[in-house]
Amino acid sequence: MNKDQLFEQIKIKKSFLCIGLDPAHEKLPKHLLKYENPVLTFNKEIIDATKDLCVAYKPNTAFYECMGLKGWETLIETWKYIPQDIFSIADAKRGDIGNTSAMYAEAFFNQAQSGMSFDAITVAPYMGKDSVEPFLKFEDKWVILLALTSNNGSNDFQQQQAAEGKLYENVLRTASTWANSEQMMYVVGATKGAEFKNVRKYAPDNFLLVPGVGAQGGSLDEVCENGLNDQCGLLINSSRGIIYAGDGEDFAEKAREEALKLQIEMEAWLRRANIL
Repeated sequence: MNKDQLFEQIKIKKSFLCIGLDPAHEKLPKHLLKYENPVLTFNKEIIDATKDLCVAYKPNTAFYECMGLKGWETLIETWKYIPQDIFSIADAKRGDIGNTSAMYAEAFFNQAQSGMSFDAITVAPYMGKDSVEPFLKFEDKWVILLALTSNNGSNDFQQQQAAEGKLYENVLRTASTWANSEQMMYVVGATKGAEFKNVRKYAPDNFLLVPGVGAQGGSLDEVCENGLNDQCGLLINSSRGIIYAGDGEDFAEKAREEALKLQIEMEAWLRRANIL
């Protein structure tokens, strides 16, 4: 999915919601445990209940890798179940020397080889340009580079001041020379709402993947106030706040209710910004 196609989906659905599919086995509704693959059943029901309200799904691969072979099979089947007009993100946070990154890119982008072909993958920038380039060689695929994350520990390094600015500013400045806004997005946590104006100085046209709204306490209004651009430019992710909204047999309905609340807020912001 390219940038124009993503923006078109945002306008059609009046939403820039991304839903994180991070199913912890111990948090699944108990009635699902009778199924052969409770996690896959859970994911499918969440997708069925919310697919008209969101423009992206983001499985965090750690929740699948921890299950071994069955986890990888579940990740593949989850990717296959995501509708083709919805942006799919492998939240894998990869990043290694070039030949290893090339194999990671094959794993998440080359369906013929791995069974999966996500639209995007999250990548850590610490090892530099040659660790990111292999992902950028795939046409119409995206790198979502970690820039300013929502966790408390992000201050340990990302906010450190150097001669040319804070570390995260240097990441944005340098990475902008590797790829344009048609292939590069950045992760910027919602808990860093006040920083979005500054982020936009370095990445005015890029989409930003924004975790941290909901369970982590980030403010949707603050993010939108400071982060929206003329093509929206935001994918606001909510994981726990949506998928664990209920733990009974109506869990998917409860998830839809929470997704709908966010979609309604997002539509209002899109209208306020004259995007709709």
